[in-house]
Order: sequence, then structure tokens, then C-alpha cells
Amino acid sequence: MQITYQFRLYSTPKQEELMIRTLILCRKLYNRAKEQRDTVYNQEGRTVTYAMQQNELPAFKKEFPEYKEVHSQVLQDCLRRLDDAYQRFFRGDAGFPHYKSADRYLSFTYPQPGAVDKTFARDGYVYLSKIGFVRMRTHRPFDRANVTQINVKRHADGWMVGIGVNIEAAEAGQTAETAVGIDVGLRTFAALSDETKVDNPRHLRRAEKRLRRAQQRLSRKTRGSRNRQKAKQKVANIHQKVARQRKDFLHKQSHRIVQGHDLIAVEQLKVKNLIRNRRLSKSISDAGWRRFITYLSYKAARQGKRLVEVPAHGTSQTCICGADVPKTLVIRLHECEACGLVQDRDIVSAQVILQRALSIVA
Repeated sequence: MQITYQFRLYSTPKQEELMIRTLILCRKLYNRAKEQRDTVYNQEGRTVTYAMQQNELPAFKKEFPEYKEVHSQVLQDCLRRLDDAYQRFFRGDAGFPHYKSADRYLSFTYPQPGAVDKTFARDGYVYLSKIGFVRMRTHRPFDRANVTQINVKRHADGWMVGIGVNIEAAEAGQTAETAVGIDVGLRTFAALSDETKVDNPRHLRRAEKRLRRAQQRLSRKTRGSRNRQKAKQKVANIHQKVARQRKDFLHKQSHRIVQGHDLIAVEQLKVKNLIRNRRLSKSISDAGWRRFITYLSYKAARQGKRLVEVPAHGTSQTCICGADVPKTLVIRLHECEACGLVQDRDIVSAQVILQRALSIVA
């Protein structure tokens, strides 16, 4: 399995200029490649593939010598991103690919960073081809011998590097002595089958007042002015802080749950369908259910624990005795006439999820 470690970069002014230049050139290549695909298909009915565009890169670099400033594999990865966008569209997983503006193309990737002694020749530095050794804050140790890729991304407050490392997943244990079912929600972020609850921090909702004011100031600025750029930066900073607060919360909760349990049961949620509800879409996105399950998944695999996803249908309308107990979202108390159980509906749902998981692994 692959784990990505993120570190902050401290580039020199010259290095930052080169990184910005790399982003600009990659974005232009992305848009040109997309234009070529669309034009050929509309005029000739043919599909331009990734392999075809990759083979044209040497001739393209001769026509536009400025692209020699960018490592060849970074340019190849740029074309691969475009191809992935079209493949997701063809599978029905995403919409039709759009042209990228400067605010939408913020990273570039070295898919094969090269020999380890060259990539990490100095402690506290990462080697980026065509840019040089860039200082980074390595606050966590990682296996330098199994680095698979390096991604450099521009954030609102600076640059970060994501270093992908291959690690061996621990062998999953077969015991379920400490098992837990988890029912995610909006009033409370998660209800566990052991009758504990995790409060929903609602990071975006708490920041909405500051965000609304910052966006109002931005709307009053003249387009293209330096004041508008400053106001835009303030909006981006608020969004970035909310995103980091959410990730920090999800990492801590997933770590706590995986550390304390051998088997974790969750629902198979189709969040993409759930956020189509206009009344709940913002709250669901703010909660970060899909990312939470992703964190649980890789943390469990890394520590030899088991994560089981069960069908979500009927978990909130069923009692642990198996009887149907239909109820609307307004009703928060589970009352079963068959067995007499009276309990919080979210706790009962978590227990039903755990039951289903145990029946699967049995």
C-alpha cells in the first residue's frame, strides 16, 4: 500500500519562481492537449489517446523551447491527468473535463523521482529536477528507500510536498474481540455500537460568518486590481483553515477508533448521491464522511485491523432483534414493539451495522 507524507517547503525566491513557472507551463500544456482532443474529435470523429500525445512531446518541445525548463516526466504526468479526467467522464464518475484556470491547476508531480541517493542527498531537503534542492520540514520519519512519487502543491499560505512511499500492509488478524459498528450522521458526527458518540464539530458552519464577510469584501473589489487579489487570498486562507481543521479532526478520530478495535464496521455510503440533497449537501460535505472511511481503511490495513463495509439499506429502520421499526428523521428515539428495546436511534443503527459485519466475517 502507498502512504503519502506531507511536508512544508521553504523555497528560495528563485526556486519559487521556477515552481510557479512549472505550474504555468503545465497548465498551458494541459489546456492545449484538451483543445487538441476536442478539436480532433469534433472535426474528424477520432479519439486522441494519452500515448499519442505523449509521443508528440519531443516535437512539441522543439516547437516551444520553454518546455525544456520542465522535467519530461512532469509533462507526461500532466497529460496523464488529462487522460484520467476523460476516463472518469467515460465511466460516469465525473463530468466532462474543463479547461484549467490558474486557480484550478495548483500542483505538479514527479512520478518516478529517481535514485534515492539523488532525491534525498541532503537531510531536510528534497531534490526537484530542474528546480534544485528545496528545503523541507521533515517532522515525521519515512522510508526513503521506497519513495514512488513526489507531488508539489501550491496552497494559500505556501508550498507543500507530498512524498508517496510504498509500505507493506500488516496481515489482518482474524480475531474480533474488540469490534465496533459506526453510524455516521449530522447531529452527531458518529455513533458507536458501544453507546459512545462523537460530536460533530461543524468546521465550515462555524467559519461561515467570517467567510461571508470576506466574500462580500471580495465582491466589491475591481477585477484585476491588487486589492481584489488580497481579498481573494483572505477567502482562500479561510477555506484552507477549515479544510485543515476537518482533516485534523478526521485523522484523530480514525486513529483513536483503529487503535482501540480489531474490527471496524461501517456503512457502504454513496456520498456522491447523498449530496444531491440541496438541504443537506453542505452539512454532509462539511462532515467529511467519505474521507473518514478512507482514513479508517488505510489505518486499519497498516495496523493489521479489519474494516468491513456493510449495505446501508435499512440500518436505521431495523432493530437488533431483526424487527422492522420504520421512523422518519425527526424521530430520534428507537422503540421496538417486538423486543421492547428503547434506545437512541443512532446507537441502534451502529449495533445493527456491527451485527451485519459480524455475519459477513463469520
